[in-house]
Amino acid sequence: MNVWQVILAAVGLVLVIEGAVYFALPDVSRQLLKRLLETRVGVLRRIGMISVAIGLGLIWLATTL
Repeated sequence: MNVWQVILAAVGLVLVIEGAVYFALPDVSRQLLKRLLETRVGVLRRIGMISVAIGLGLIWLATTL
């Protein structure tokens, strides 16, 4: 598998997971999105930074095993 295949598979997996949440729990998804709109920008940035760090850690772990 080359890098582009891995990236394409990762993007596809993200879409599948997000789509499954919206499909299975549409009411919960709406409530979550409303709550996100009310959340302060600084909090969202911290959540995003933590998500990126965890994601990079998982990618590093997967490539070193």
